[in-house]
Amino acid sequence: MPGTSGNGAVTRSTLRQQIADALRDEVLAGRLQPGQEFTVKEIADQYGVSATPVREALVDLSAQGLLDADQHRGFRVQEYSVDDFRDMIEARGLVIDGMFHALTSPDGRLASLRPEEPRVAAALAGVRRRGEEAQRSALAGDLTVLIGYDLRFWRELGALFGNSYLTAFLHRLRVQTWVCAVQHLRRLPDLRGRLWSEHTDLVDSLSRRDTASARAIIDSYNAHSLSLVERLPPD
Repeated sequence: MPGTSGNGAVTRSTLRQQIADALRDEVLAGRLQPGQEFTVKEIADQYGVSATPVREALVDLSAQGLLDADQHRGFRVQEYSVDDFRDMIEARGLVIDGMFHALTSPDGRLASLRPEEPRVAAALAGVRRRGEEAQRSALAGDLTVLIGYDLRFWRELGALFGNSYLTAFLHRLRVQTWVCAVQHLRRLPDLRGRLWSEHTDLVDSLSRRDTASARAIIDSYNAHSLSLVERLPPD
């Protein structure tokens, strides 16, 4: 029956996304290590599901740069170098700078976006709350909690700029950057006070439409991230 087939497709699609999200979280938490190999069957057995949604989820994660696919050996967690991290930071900075430019450009689509408007003010307040949680976890050195709030913070902030494609691209880039960063940061015994925690300052600058200050915060953020990773001794 058409209805049954449709429901089955939705269920499989949902399962595919759930598995992809779970494996992404395993990588970000460091439980799946760089270079670690596994097969579709191993993951399917682990989650007690069929091979099809697992294979689709792994292909999705490979397309996002989180896994490497090998036709004969299965999949393995992508290994990133410090040079990869530098390139990611540069790409991330260019995307964010373009978003800030759209906020102040006289002929840009966001020229009329005013923080004092109730809708915009409410959205900014929500983003700021996410930033406060990210800030607390950063100061506490809780990398796993920080990543969750940080990704949500940037996704909600990006949504304010009104371009869903740009928001999705930035989210994917930030996930990839975190995957790269945690492979290095997990080697540090104590991260308290060492992680970037200026999320609320950034929101406050954007609320004032002070893009010069916002850009300075992002430049500082990028320099801080690079410095932290580059100071680590090689494995």
